[in-house]
Amino acid sequence: MIGMSDWNTNIINEFRANEGRVGGPFEGAPMILVHHRGRKTGRELVTPMMYLADEQDSATVYVFASNAGAPTNPDWYYNLTKAGKTEAEVGTETFPVEVIEVTGADRDRIFDEQARRYPGFGEYAVKTAGIRTIPVLALRRA
Repeated sequence: MIGMSDWNTNIINEFRANEGRVGGPFEGAPMILVHHRGRKTGRELVTPMMYLADEQDSATVYVFASNAGAPTNPDWYYNLTKAGKTEAEVGTETFPVEVIEVTGADRDRIFDEQARRYPGFGEYAVKTAGIRTIPVLALRRA
């Protein structure tokens, strides 16, 4: 069985070799590589994620701390919210971004749109119902 670290490494390598495109379960999906520093370890990390582009603001994309429907938020969520800024890669471009948590009706609207486009996100929300609300983070070019 392939570990999560190896899984992510394979996706990152494929992303960088193919100008931001990957195959497998993410074929055709908008992908972003988000850089972050472990808040406990201090290690530099890169996490591949699907994103949703903001339709009114081309400088903003949204990422979802679904953790595949696990009962806890992924570590990267805490790393990003603590830092408030980081770098991201889309296609062949790397750029700084500020990290803003989206809440309330805006969060619900954005998450619902992602779940409409990619039903797996709706399945994650069902798994976390009554346990946690899946966070949505805006990554805005700084």
